[in-house]
Formats: sequence, C-alpha cells, structure tokens
Amino acid sequence: MQDNHMSIGDTLGLGFMTFAFFLGAGNLIFPPFAGMLAGDNMPLAMLGFLITAVGLPLVGLIAVAKAQGKVMAMLPVFAATTLAIAIYIIIGPAFAAPRTGLVAYEIGAKPFIDNTTATFLLGNLELNLSQLLYTLCFFAVTMLLALFPGKLLDSVGKVLTPILLILLVGLAASVIFLPASEVGQAMGDYQKHPLTKGILEGYNTMDTLASLMFGMLIIDILRKKGISEPSAQTRYLIRAAFIAAAGLAFVYVSLFFLGATAGDIAIGAKNGGEILTNYVTREFGDLGSVLLSTVVTLACLTTAVGLVSACSEFFNELMPKLSYRFLVIFLSVICAVIANVGLTQLIAISIPVLMTIYPVAIALVVVTFLTAYFANPQFAHRAVLSVALLFGIFDGLKVAASSLTGADGQAVNGMAQGFIHIVDGMSPVLSILPLYEEGMAWLLPTVATIALCLVFGRGRGQVAAA
Repeated sequence: MQDNHMSIGDTLGLGFMTFAFFLGAGNLIFPPFAGMLAGDNMPLAMLGFLITAVGLPLVGLIAVAKAQGKVMAMLPVFAATTLAIAIYIIIGPAFAAPRTGLVAYEIGAKPFIDNTTATFLLGNLELNLSQLLYTLCFFAVTMLLALFPGKLLDSVGKVLTPILLILLVGLAASVIFLPASEVGQAMGDYQKHPLTKGILEGYNTMDTLASLMFGMLIIDILRKKGISEPSAQTRYLIRAAFIAAAGLAFVYVSLFFLGATAGDIAIGAKNGGEILTNYVTREFGDLGSVLLSTVVTLACLTTAVGLVSACSEFFNELMPKLSYRFLVIFLSVICAVIANVGLTQLIAISIPVLMTIYPVAIALVVVTFLTAYFANPQFAHRAVLSVALLFGIFDGLKVAASSLTGADGQAVNGMAQGFIHIVDGMSPVLSILPLYEEGMAWLLPTVATIALCLVFGRGRGQVAAA
C-alpha cells in the first residue's frame, strides 16, 4: 500500500470492518420482532426501519467524512462537548456496549448452559451466576482486542467479518427457502402507522449515534494506515460506508422476513432473539443452534470492540491524563457491571433516552450537509439542534411515562404517578403537534427551522449579490 492509496483488498477489509462494527446486538434482535408485529404491513415497516437503521448511519458516516470528523464545530464548545459526551456514554458504557454482551449471552450462550437460574447475593443484589461469568469473559476478550486498535482492520475486517458474512448468508438463504409459515396479520401500532413505527424501531439499533463515533474511529485507523490526505480519507470512508450499508440492508431484510413468517414459533416471544433462536432450532436442530451462537457472538464481539475503542479514543482526547489503555480497561469493566442489569431492563431504560437524543443526532447530520447553504451556519446549527432537542425531550417524556405504567394501568409507584401526572398535563397542548402521537413531534418543527434558516440565508445571499 502506497501513501494515500489502499488496495481493493484493504478497502473491502475497511468496509467489512465498518459493517462488523455496526452489526451488533440490536441489529439482530429488533428486526425479527418488528417483522412479526408488522405482518402484512411488513414492506412499509421495513422501509421505515431501513431509513433509520441503514440510511441515516450511511449518511452519518458521509457527514463525518465531509466534515473531517468535526461535525460539532459550529456549536459552542460547552454544548458540543456535552452532546459528544452524552452520545459516547449512551452508545458506549451506558447502553449499547453492555447490550452486546447480554445479547451474546442470551442467544449465543444460554441455550448451551444447563443451569441458567443459579444466583448469588452480592450485598443486596441478586446476580445470575452464568450471566455474570459470561459477561466477564466477553468483556475481557473485548478489552484485549480493543487494546491494540492498530490491528483492528486486520483482525476484524479481514478475519472475523468474512466468517460472519458466510454464516449470515446461510441464515438468510434458509429464511427465504424455508419460511416457517405464511405472513401474519399486523399488530399494534403497525396496523395504523407501519412506516412511522418502523422508523422509531430503527432508533433502537443506535446506529446513527454510532456512525458519528465510528466515522472518527475509521479516520484515525486510516491515518495509521498511511492515508494522511483528507480527500483520500473522505473517499475511503465513503466507500466503507456503502459496503457497510449494503451488508446491513441484506441482514435486516432477511430478519424482517423471518419475523413476518415466524408463525407459531413466535408465540410467547418477548424479543426478536427468541424468534431467531426458535426458528434456527426448529429448522436446523443442534447444528443450527451452534451456527446461530457463532453468528451472534461474532457480531456482538466486533461491535463491542468498536464501541469500547471509540469511547476510549474520545475520552483520551478529552482527558489526556487518562491513557487509552486505562480507559479501555475501565470502560470494559463498567460494561461488564452494567450488563448484569439484564437485557429487558436495559432496553426499557434506553428507549426514552434514545427518543430524546436521536432527533438531535439526525438534525446534526442534516445540517452538516447543508452548512454551505446557510448564510449564518453557526446560528443555523445551534437553532436547529436546539429545536430538535426541545421537541425530542417531549417525545422522550411521553415514552418514559408510558414505561412507568404497570400491566394493570397504574403507575409502578408514587413518584412515577407524579411524573405521569406532569406528562399528562402537557399532553393536551403537545397533542396538537403533528406526529406527536406517533412519537415524532420533533420532525416538523425541526424541518421548519431548517427551512427558515435556508430561506434567511438565501435572502442574505441575494442581497450580497445585488
């Protein structure tokens, strides 16, 4: 490889590595469940899911390349730092990274463990023994791989990912030629709003947030590979983004189809992981279980490595006194601890947070592309992101209030009842907003703010020209 030039093999390796970073826990458990609920409305639901789980991450990577990693340069230093920290914590040790270990345990290990109910007390905490041991081992391996980031392209892009792709192609082929049943009926919100519901379901993958992290990580890897010219970095990052997007779309379409044709094997399933496990076990028996275990473990491991590496790089730059290696070890330990909260609880906690922060991330990607068209880019960036955050908070509060309501329709405790009462008090006013009921109250106000900034900019440009 010459300076600022990569061979076709290295470019494919970079694309495979990018794909592997994205393909983790949520990417495997959410599409089958969404497909099952969408039923005969699967095409629209799948389109919505692909918009936020493939399209936006692709655009996010390109935005990072376009801005040379400085997508928050137009924001005040404090605001940019706060937003960056929030995104890195959410996508790293708080939610996404621990979830990779949990999904790897639930699908990749639990079916092969004889006793998964054994617990022990640690103070006032009751911990699952097998889950604790597995997550400790999982994040120990993650830590070892993340400690040597210069070898990520070789170890992940050229070794693990091709194996993962072969396994996923085999699973996709079986889904197409051996469907469990006919496509079922749409359920819940997928009956009336399949497109919107699919878009919101795509939030759960957290891939748009991850794209802002992975883009900067890939640029750093390119530098270490001798690609120092900004234009060359942009070119290879965009190529990697398209390779990753193609791989993700292939996986999501097949998993959506699996869920929509799940039939009886989906009865009683609480998440897409159970549907996936039931299908593979029924069609392929023990061999299929081993295959699925391998796919899930590799997918989750590669994502965990990418997340821990990116978070460690970020906090090392923010706080140089903390070395990269120390941060890798520290964050790996934190991930192992949080993973033992449990998968269901972790997903439930993360949804309101994602409903709040995702609109900001989407708005950030959009204004990055439109920067050259704003007469006052700094003002436009700040105004648009402020509006997205404000209305995103409303969407997040609504979801949080709903999650605090028990199966009997009552609040889980007195404090929760007070919170729900506050949100209910705001609902009559907020419900006049378009798409509020669908959970996307932020969209039209944010688009309107962008339009105003563009029109204002056009007017200034015309005055200047005159």
